[in-house]
Amino acid sequence: MATAHRPRMTIPTQLVLRALLTEPTRELYGVEIGAAAGLPSGTVHPILARLEAVGWLESRWEDIDPRAAGRPARRYYRLAPTGLAAVRDALARAYRARGAATAPIPIRDHP
Repeated sequence: MATAHRPRMTIPTQLVLRALLTEPTRELYGVEIGAAAGLPSGTVHPILARLEAVGWLESRWEDIDPRAAGRPARRYYRLAPTGLAAVRDALARAYRARGAATAPIPIRDHP
């Protein structure tokens, strides 16, 4: 369920969101998202949990028999249809803020 709370737009969070935005309707599992974002699993999964908690992502567990597949079931994530606009807006605000923070400060001449 979506809430009014917005997650902190740290650089890792922005990288995760950008990875998900490349194909907004495609489901990706955590390791794929981490590879696309250039981040380790231990960084990606807490971010995914926070983004899902605020309603920006949806997830589901893969329906497989882990023994037959020879691996654990994967949890797949994708942008929630209702979260897409919020994600784009949050990224735009983060980029604007970062740009303003790194803009040169004008030097004033003193009389």
